Amino acid sequence: MAAPLIETCYVACCANRTPNVLSWGRSGLIAFGTCNSVAVYDPQEIVIVTVLNGHKGRVNAVQWVHRNDSGPETELVSGGSDNRLIVWKAQDGRFSQSAQCCGHSGPVSAVDSIHLDPEGTTGLLIASAASDSTVKVWLNRDNDVDCIQTISFGSGFMMDVSLTLLPGSRVPILACGGDDARVYLYVQQDGKFVKVHSLHGHEDWVRGVEWVTWDGDILLASCAQDCLIRIWKVFAKEEHVGDVQDVDAIKLTEDVFEVKKNGSSIRFAVTLETVLAGHENWVYGVHWQPPSGGSVALLSASMDKTMILWGPEEASGVWLEQVRVGEVGGNTLGFYGCQMSPDGSMIMAHAFHGALHLWHRDPDNEREWSPGVVISGHFSSVQDLSWDPDGEFVLSVGSDQTTRLFTPWRRKERAKVTWHEVSRPQIHGYDMQCLATVGRFQFVSGADEKVLRVFRAPRNFVENFSHITGASLDKLLASSDAANLPEGASTPALGLSNKAVFQGDLVPQNQEEEEGFNSVSDQYSESYFHPLTLTEPPPEDHLLQNTLWPEVQKLYGHGFEMFCLASDGRRTVVASACKASKAEHAAILLWSACSWRQLQALPLHSLTVTQLSFSPDSRFLLAVSRDRTWSLWRRRDAAPVEQSEEPAFSLHAHTTKSTSVHTRIIWSCDWSGDSRFFVTSSRDKKVIVWGECGSTEGVEENSPVAVAPCSSVLDVGDSATSISVCPVLCPDHSYLVAVGLENGKILFYKWRHLKDPSSGDDWTKCAETDDSQSHALTVRRLRWRPRAGRAGQESGGEPCGWVQLASAGADHAIKVFTVNRLAL
Repeated sequence: MAAPLIETCYVACCANRTPNVLSWGRSGLIAFGTCNSVAVYDPQEIVIVTVLNGHKGRVNAVQWVHRNDSGPETELVSGGSDNRLIVWKAQDGRFSQSAQCCGHSGPVSAVDSIHLDPEGTTGLLIASAASDSTVKVWLNRDNDVDCIQTISFGSGFMMDVSLTLLPGSRVPILACGGDDARVYLYVQQDGKFVKVHSLHGHEDWVRGVEWVTWDGDILLASCAQDCLIRIWKVFAKEEHVGDVQDVDAIKLTEDVFEVKKNGSSIRFAVTLETVLAGHENWVYGVHWQPPSGGSVALLSASMDKTMILWGPEEASGVWLEQVRVGEVGGNTLGFYGCQMSPDGSMIMAHAFHGALHLWHRDPDNEREWSPGVVISGHFSSVQDLSWDPDGEFVLSVGSDQTTRLFTPWRRKERAKVTWHEVSRPQIHGYDMQCLATVGRFQFVSGADEKVLRVFRAPRNFVENFSHITGASLDKLLASSDAANLPEGASTPALGLSNKAVFQGDLVPQNQEEEEGFNSVSDQYSESYFHPLTLTEPPPEDHLLQNTLWPEVQKLYGHGFEMFCLASDGRRTVVASACKASKAEHAAILLWSACSWRQLQALPLHSLTVTQLSFSPDSRFLLAVSRDRTWSLWRRRDAAPVEQSEEPAFSLHAHTTKSTSVHTRIIWSCDWSGDSRFFVTSSRDKKVIVWGECGSTEGVEENSPVAVAPCSSVLDVGDSATSISVCPVLCPDHSYLVAVGLENGKILFYKWRHLKDPSSGDDWTKCAETDDSQSHALTVRRLRWRPRAGRAGQESGGEPCGWVQLASAGADHAIKVFTVNRLAL
């Protein structure tokens, strides 16, 4: 079978910041909403299996469809801020949309669904709650969906819904938890859901409800912002004839309702089984462990940063706390929801900042749980990314105010290499916008502030990077000047700068725990760094506190928020630009990567410079701008720039509004690997290759040179927001160009340099990402790996045909694609 053209090697993402957004199926797969998509995740292999794109707004609720047998689910329901529900169906390992439910006038916040008969032939019953103060009930028969009922709650909102079948009758019962501190029970009678009870007891918003069938009865768990969990029991009531007084006595302690089925009626009773108090903050999620061996357990997640596993004591039947995990450190809030694996060996929570937290049960001690490796990613738009010069890891920055480092993890027990976040060098107070790597373990970042910040890897990171990736520690330390490296970094209270921590500054953990607060300022002391010895990617709490990089320099000079950065291949110059509405602020600033002093300002553009790019040979600097023009600056080939007062770069060529081919904002640019050509892409849907016309031999350095289009104008059909040229040529000596679009797709073209490009035969479209590979929103940045091969898998037998492309999207995702260059 022919090798695929494009493979998705890695997807970095996290759960949306809503309570009902994650569901763990019996197949072992976890489905969760991430931005406008649903990600299907395998926690055993620690990889995203597929991404389901279909919603036009944020996905707020995800639920596997309960099957009546013990087999794995094949259907999935998701609800989003686009006011829609989508039913997804898996067949032969591939998911597709089987139905859409449109009818809500507000964002969908919770969904649940069940099959009405054991064979799953009668239909799929779906309940959804939305911010339009309604709960809608849908019936899906043969992919034909009808809204069979709308339950209105006036000005109230239902936070969660749960469906199950009453024991012995197969009549659906619906539980709704609302913002009036009540739990409403509805039973289907004659095709309509009728309210049979409202359960009182909670004193604040009910955030979660979930049914479970156990020992012939059904239990309902409800959790609320009053920090309590209540367990209600619904059971079939025995008939008592002629004793009216006895019936009245029962009604004092039990709520009784009748259900009619096939001409007969069955009486059910609802009682409060127990109240669980153990959390110290709002309880957002409850989840039942599937009953096995006659036992049942309930998992709860709270804003107090803990999860608790509850269960009845065998002797007394009293519900007690069995296990508590969490206490996540760092500057975070608590958990939005929780789930448990079908076999009960793993539990997972998703946190306020979208991070997933996984714990494994010790097989020899059921009371012992330890953190596990789990996927992670940005929880807001990813604005920029860059490979390190050796192509071993990817650095990214996003609007979630973090800088993150992703790299392959080489495990001895598994042949497959998986990617993971291994460091969070910068956690900032401003939205991040751009970054540029300067050498292997140093980078400059820019945010929505006027300052550039320079970071350098500490020794502890370099050591752990070696353990996780299998790279030689001696070579890593040699390339990073180990003698001057601090041990780690910490963040002072209320500060934005990561402070270096050296060996003598380390505080023993037991000393930190024993010290009391002697003054008000002590209560807001810096977060202490603790050196780690890692052989696997760190969990979220370590990423937050113990993987920071120290800040080594601040660069001042810009008048507005930072927008773009670039560094040259010689590791000597960094170029930066900020947001600008006037020419005086649109100047490009050049900085020395050795002394970090400002070298030069390059004024020309009249509006924001949107991207900067140095040619691979470091001789040219290219800038593209919102003013629809580009400028090309030539470097003086002389001694190091610090040794001369002459300008390091001079204007080589540029376009004006009258000579520019582009008619809208030029979003992106890049160079060919041989530095002969550069490419621009624009909102006008055009992609153009530029180069020097004629020979430059004998031309004086400061003489103007004609730079003109070398290609036909390529119309890609949508706003071209990012572009990148592969540094490795295709076998037919053509250039491989990746174009990222505003609609999230990535297109791959081959371009050949022809003497007469007007025929249009110079461009050949060779591939594009499919729906599951594409981003759900705008592609912000594309970067080819600086050399051929696959990161983390280089060996003597590695095929040279593979090249890798990293992409960053406004859908919060980072993706790494492996492209078969020989098959294009």
